[in-house]
Amino acid sequence: MEVDYMFQIGDNIVYPMHGAGIVKAMEEKEILGRKQQYYVIKMLIGNMQVMIPTGKILSLRVRPVIDLIALKQITHIFEHGESDRLLPWKQRYKVNTDKIKTGKIQECAEVVRDLIRMKKEKALNTSEKEMLDNAHEFLISELGLIKGITETQIRSFG
Repeated sequence: MEVDYMFQIGDNIVYPMHGAGIVKAMEEKEILGRKQQYYVIKMLIGNMQVMIPTGKILSLRVRPVIDLIALKQITHIFEHGESDRLLPWKQRYKVNTDKIKTGKIQECAEVVRDLIRMKKEKALNTSEKEMLDNAHEFLISELGLIKGITETQIRSFG
């Protein structure tokens, strides 16, 4: 039986809420009496390895790393987008968490941008500091895997 897989060994991917990684292998495992194909992914954050069933890759919103063309849009969002500063922090925290969960780099860049802007105006509370650190780490982990990106371009997101 021929199976068409979404990713191949060596592909750079993004796993929402975990950051960027590289597909290292595909393995068949039997768990609870059921055989299944898994992607073995080496995550850049935390130096961990995860296994994701091939059949769940879409529902988990795993996606390829963006390219240099998409990076221009992300840079524009980061530098010129508008921040909503009027939300109370609890509501803002929920909105930002939901954005990060989408796994979309545009949403993650917005969270980093908004929290960096707020940090310049006043100290962030502990939860938002942690969110900024995590979102920034997710963003940088993906940027580092874009083919052709420069260190200067990566540093511009900090």
